[in-house]
Amino acid sequence: MCNLYKMRSSIAEVGRTFAVQAAVGANFGVEVYPGYPGLVVAQGEVRPMTWGFPLALKSKHGQQLKPKPVNNAREDKLATPFWRDSFIKRRCLIPISAWAEAEGEKGRMTRTWYSLEGSDLFAVGGLWCPTQEWGDAYSMVMVDGCAQMADVHDRMPVVLAEQDCRVWLEGSPEDAFSLCVPCPFPLAVDRTCEAWVKPRGQ
Repeated sequence: MCNLYKMRSSIAEVGRTFAVQAAVGANFGVEVYPGYPGLVVAQGEVRPMTWGFPLALKSKHGQQLKPKPVNNAREDKLATPFWRDSFIKRRCLIPISAWAEAEGEKGRMTRTWYSLEGSDLFAVGGLWCPTQEWGDAYSMVMVDGCAQMADVHDRMPVVLAEQDCRVWLEGSPEDAFSLCVPCPFPLAVDRTCEAWVKPRGQ
């Protein structure tokens, strides 16, 4: 599952790439983590939302806890109550430059980055919803991993071809679901020495 991705392009570049308006004064980081803002293309514009649908949690004594951001939606769960309404009514594009997976032994894992070969900016399929906790929030739809990812992870985001972006946004749920397949395009793989979990302050 994806718990970290990069988005290096400016909001204006994203707007031009996907032919939508760009929100003014949007705040987002180059590296995006669950529970933090990232850019989303939805309702004819690109704007920030919080990455992760809030999941209400309670302690063993029934005390309300801080919500957990559910940042990945499996394609085989899209018909369940948690995701169904958003998949039918509120699909979005998530513009990214690369996503990361943790590789290596526990406690010494490093970041391996995946991107679309020859592309600095591409879209993955997402869902969004309005929330009381964080305002508008989004989640990334995940499918089985392609062969290039087999030695690191068995799941990956829905990578959309340029001609499929409009289908994902405006097509029927059946048409959108037909796009939920492992990436058929070549991926660029960047195995780094970056620690998966960076010390605070870095």
